[in-house]
Amino acid sequence: MAISKTKKQSIVETIVKSIKSATSVVFVCFSGLSVSDATAMRKSLREQGVGYYVAKKSLIRRALDKYNYKGELPEIPGEIAIVWGDGDITAPARAIYEQGKKKENTLTIVGGVFENVYTDAVKMQSIATIPPMPVLRGMFVNVINAPLQGLVIALDSIRKSKVQV
Repeated sequence: MAISKTKKQSIVETIVKSIKSATSVVFVCFSGLSVSDATAMRKSLREQGVGYYVAKKSLIRRALDKYNYKGELPEIPGEIAIVWGDGDITAPARAIYEQGKKKENTLTIVGGVFENVYTDAVKMQSIATIPPMPVLRGMFVNVINAPLQGLVIALDSIRKSKVQV
């Protein structure tokens, strides 16, 4: 059944409003995903502050044309959904990547928009594997702390060796 012109305009407006404040957008191929799995996934994504919307590719393209993203829109084959978030810039890609690991061969990242530039599937996959910001901060603190901790251990071993003599 064909979609009416007003319904198409409504869908485009919904997509435009959704990605207006988005820090990144991910294009996801979702073939073979059951309705119950999709519902559970949407709930999980919502809890993480990530949006998920399914629309025709032509309407997604029309909505994306309203923004001046750099580069060229990657090829988006199959049934496509967009995933976006307005908090952590890597959260949408990471969230869909985690969902894809749970439901093998049903969710595939096929591209996206990262830092206002269209990106391909390979780059979005690598972005999806970046740890969350709190983990990165912890890793950074650990890197800074390591030399100081090594110095303290060395000084303590010198103190212990002098006490034993």
